[in-house]
Amino acid sequence: MEQSELHIQSKSLPELPGVYQFYDDEKIIYIGKAKNLKKRVTSYFTKNHDSKKTRLLVRSIKKIDKIIVDNNNYISLRGFSTIISRHIGRDNYT
Repeated sequence: MEQSELHIQSKSLPELPGVYQFYDDEKIIYIGKAKNLKKRVTSYFTKNHDSKKTRLLVRSIKKIDKIIVDNNNYISLRGFSTIISRHIGRDNYT
């Protein structure tokens, strides 16, 4: 998917809490959590990032996935860490 398509997809995300996953061509490259998925994920495609690491991450994104959580049950840091370690590892780096 091209960056413009990803930006459009990010704008269609719900304004709900959850976990977002960025994929390259074949695997998860980043996992993040947000109180508002739409606002957080869209920010990757609308801001100029100072960090070289973030710019490289955004260029590598080919697919976005999400896990919605109940508003009253926002993911705990421990639960979030479990998701990260299951897919990427402690440091959330590729």
